[in-house]
Amino acid sequence: MSRPIPWNLLPDAAAVGDDGWLTIGGCSLQDLTHEFGTPLFVYDETHLRARCREAVQAFPDGAAYATKAFLCRAMARLALEEGLRLDVASSGELHVALAAGATGEQLVFHGNNKSVDELRAARGAGATLVVDSFDELDRLDALHDDDRLTPRVLIRITPGVEAHTHEFIRTGQADSKFGFGVASGDASKAIERARSSASIACDGLHLHIGSQVFIADFFHQAVDVVAPFVREFDLNELSIGGGLGVAYVDGEEAPTITQWARAVREAAVAAGISARVTAEPGRSIVAAAALTLYTVGTIKELPDIRTYVSVDGGMSDNPRPVLYGSGYEAFLPRAPFADRTRVVRVVGKHCESGDILVREAQVPADLTVGDLLATPVTGAYGHSMGSNYNKILRPAVVFAVAGDARLVIRRENLDDLLLNDVDKP
Repeated sequence: MSRPIPWNLLPDAAAVGDDGWLTIGGCSLQDLTHEFGTPLFVYDETHLRARCREAVQAFPDGAAYATKAFLCRAMARLALEEGLRLDVASSGELHVALAAGATGEQLVFHGNNKSVDELRAARGAGATLVVDSFDELDRLDALHDDDRLTPRVLIRITPGVEAHTHEFIRTGQADSKFGFGVASGDASKAIERARSSASIACDGLHLHIGSQVFIADFFHQAVDVVAPFVREFDLNELSIGGGLGVAYVDGEEAPTITQWARAVREAAVAAGISARVTAEPGRSIVAAAALTLYTVGTIKELPDIRTYVSVDGGMSDNPRPVLYGSGYEAFLPRAPFADRTRVVRVVGKHCESGDILVREAQVPADLTVGDLLATPVTGAYGHSMGSNYNKILRPAVVFAVAGDARLVIRRENLDDLLLNDVDKP
């Protein structure tokens, strides 16, 4: 197909200005790159707030934003302002969340290998802990002996249901580094130990069946598995975790947060669960809210092979294609309605042949060196998973709303690369 970029892949506040350029939140992408340079992450703040509000309404018993998808103080504050809690999974994420003003009751602390220092910090902040192993229970017992704090906890259960995009696999015994397995009997042992422990207050269960789940009914599988534990132990909360998928390329469809919540609630009711049902959306809140802007630096034609289009970013600002083979679309913000009749491979500037951003990108035929190229749906796991490979500087991030672009993460400069380098001549 050679049609223009599908509009449903763009942020909610995407529009076209009088000059034909795409705008986000009333801000011209051309103007933004003049002010902030490229690569550049542009988030639609209206889109972010709308998805946060949808999550709060869809899960009235509690929803936490999964900060691993994208975190900075501005994003944390926005989520908190809209009524979400924050799901963090490291001392670093905890530090940013606290710096944004989060309180203990607004924090849920995850991780399959929490250090003693991390547990101490999370407990001191008053966060809910998602307990992941017997070793962690041992550490919590030891910490309790020191300070007598009794944190609220959820026990993470691995239900043996694994969902990835359009497929799911049931396993007799889940093969995962996360949680307590049901088939092995560890789930029952962990719940019994937690409920009898004076070191913690066991309030419920947590589960997570995978990422990029497109079929909301897959969550029925997991709810059915854990329902007997919730009923037998009369637990107060069941967190369904996150994992709801989003559309990245033309032709993909995904449930809305509302549709996902409806499927989960129906499954809980059918399973006889009266506990409050909570969730931790991340990707579904931020992914489609942003796009990344690049400048085309080189176009290399290899006759009878392919055309390489090199941009000024790459795997350092979006490692998902390299890690997972993830697909993306590409288009020119100067011509959002143009047919994309030319097939090229969009690559980055890193010293890796695998530094691919879009394997088979459809772009307008008149793409040229110096053009701005955009990849949509990059709001999740781009900046948060980025790196300084080849000592490339991390991009800036702006939030756009009502014609105003607010810098929330500045572009790194060369001196930033030396901040932790303590060797001196």
